[in-house]
Amino acid sequence: MTTEGGEPTAAITDATLADIAANGIWRGASLDINPAVLAVARALLAALQGTAPAAALPEDLRKLVEQILREAGVTFPRIPVTEEVSLSAFAIEQKTSEPRPVVIVPAGWNPYGWLPFLVGYLSLAARGYHVLAYTPRGFGAPGELYSSNGFIGVAGRDDWEDGSLVIDHAEGLFSPSKVGFLGLSYGSGISQLVAAHDQQNRVSAVAALSTWGNLATSLYDHGTRHLKAVELLIKFTGAEEGKEHERFDEETWRILQNFLAGREMEEVVRWGHARSPETYVDLTNSQGVPTFYSNTWHESLFPAGEAIATFEKLTVPKHLNLWIGDHGAPEGLGITGFPSGTPFVGSLTPTLETFAWLDHHLLGKPTEVPDWPVVNSQVMFTYDTAPAIGGGRRITKAARREPLDSWSEATTGTEAWYLSGTNGNGDGALSDKPSAGWSRTFTAGSETSATAMDDIMETGQKEWFGNPKAYDPAGFERDRLLVWSTEALAGGRRIRGAATLRLAVGVEAGDAASLVAYLFDLDPDGSARIITHEPLTVTGLSAGTERTVDWTLQPAAYDLGDGHRLALVVNSRDRLYSFVGGEGGTGRTTVTSLSREEALLKLPLG
Repeated sequence: MTTEGGEPTAAITDATLADIAANGIWRGASLDINPAVLAVARALLAALQGTAPAAALPEDLRKLVEQILREAGVTFPRIPVTEEVSLSAFAIEQKTSEPRPVVIVPAGWNPYGWLPFLVGYLSLAARGYHVLAYTPRGFGAPGELYSSNGFIGVAGRDDWEDGSLVIDHAEGLFSPSKVGFLGLSYGSGISQLVAAHDQQNRVSAVAALSTWGNLATSLYDHGTRHLKAVELLIKFTGAEEGKEHERFDEETWRILQNFLAGREMEEVVRWGHARSPETYVDLTNSQGVPTFYSNTWHESLFPAGEAIATFEKLTVPKHLNLWIGDHGAPEGLGITGFPSGTPFVGSLTPTLETFAWLDHHLLGKPTEVPDWPVVNSQVMFTYDTAPAIGGGRRITKAARREPLDSWSEATTGTEAWYLSGTNGNGDGALSDKPSAGWSRTFTAGSETSATAMDDIMETGQKEWFGNPKAYDPAGFERDRLLVWSTEALAGGRRIRGAATLRLAVGVEAGDAASLVAYLFDLDPDGSARIITHEPLTVTGLSAGTERTVDWTLQPAAYDLGDGHRLALVVNSRDRLYSFVGGEGGTGRTTVTSLSREEALLKLPLG
């Protein structure tokens, strides 16, 4: 059997779902969707089209398809937005004369448009919604049912205006009682921007999952380009290799090339701000659009700090969930393969809370939403785990969550840890007493085993599934990085918020330096886990002199265990980011502590 687009329909078994349950929705270091997710989506599509029997699906999915075919109609409209451009869409219309709300779902940034999240659309329809999912301009393979023509503008004005035209289409198709938007990743930013700019103020609620608040600072902050994310996204549009430029409008491609080359960055920043919900937060507030945010602590595309900053500026009804893991991992299971069953304890909570938000604001159903805290923060790695079949760990008790009225309440105090020179074993100490006049040097230009993650999305996805990356601090390359650590801390520490770091930096040649700071939890058994990190690019240096610099690391919610030690690592290079200086480890970078500007780590406590 094949789908309408010609794709073969694979048999979906419990093993297919087990693959998603064990490995998540992302696959591979090059950024791709797990083939099991696509197999489920194509099988569902074939069942809805009548080209394959629903009876062949696993029970939960079979029952879901049968319910939708019984209670609703499924169509595949194309929505014209200009004379040349039309958007591929997937529509579910409830068979009822009673007015129902519609949930509009702009697809995320991927080559398959609206296809991967069919389980999510069917789950929404089963709750009583009309559903209209669509592929934004420029995504998908030519000729495929889920593909839209036009050029990618990265959530620019064309995408906002397209969103309003999609609302027009939904109104003509469904005559909905209310309009809501739900998006993950790219679709989450578009959802917020459409809600802010729709001139008729028709959006009654937004759910923005794995979202951004400020695209400019997501991609470029502390003078550092988040290079790997952009490189991978450019390749993840469905374009043939070598023809990626054909997917983007001319201005967008020029901006992206400037970003990759590190030139005209002021224009790049302006371009990013124009695509940032934070820029239009006053519009969102004035329109009163209830807004739900979901983000992750080790987010590799849209770091948590910028999303939190935008969320804090919202004065509308709002809610923020912060989860363990990386982009899309917490929300992915519930919208790709598991409408009811739980692969592990708490795994469907992110999806179910998203649906509850929409139910409250669109359907008016009794939910717990009115009693929710404004912020619900999951504390990293506080879950219980047991050995999993096939290796690794499985979660047996969900990680603890902490309610807050505002993220600013997470930090109730700070603790000062001063950096010292070497402590006898080659590393430096973190001490409660200022220390100045020392100097430590390392060779810059090469990656080290102290790194934020092995692979974008995949490393953090493993965290969400109960398998955070274990580091070996003894193996950190001391010639290419510097380490400072505390003594064993009685009672541990409740780290809540964003740590800040001050130190002086110098170079032996050139006028710039790249630094990346990492905070690690050192276990008494010798292993370590990462808490947070952040890069910094320093320019305007003069060889032979040092300058004090300050920067803020990404926020965190982390419990350092009793008897554990806190470690700060500084190196010059991480695979996620741009780098200035000589390649291959030839230049020398100096870190020192100047008098009256002593090197200092401020640790946020809660």
